[in-house]
Amino acid sequence: MSSQVSVKILFFASAREAAGGITSIDIEIESDTADTSHLRGKLAKLYPKLASLVNDEENLTLALNEEYVPMGEVWKLKSGDVVALIPPISGG
Repeated sequence: MSSQVSVKILFFASAREAAGGITSIDIEIESDTADTSHLRGKLAKLYPKLASLVNDEENLTLALNEEYVPMGEVWKLKSGDVVALIPPISGG
């Protein structure tokens, strides 16, 4: 039996809108799959409107404890981590 890892998820801009307007949640993930890739999958299942965004690394960057996770990399998660979902920034 594996233990759980608890992380805080912060939602910004279009990610917040797709998740129904929430700003943050605490989420539990199995310790043996506690990484940024599995987190994306779990969030897609929890928030179906967020799925297309969260599963696309080119359009949604993750920041783990205020450090950007480079595209194509998978980082391990531990209890107490904070993960921000950062969609593309547009403006002029």
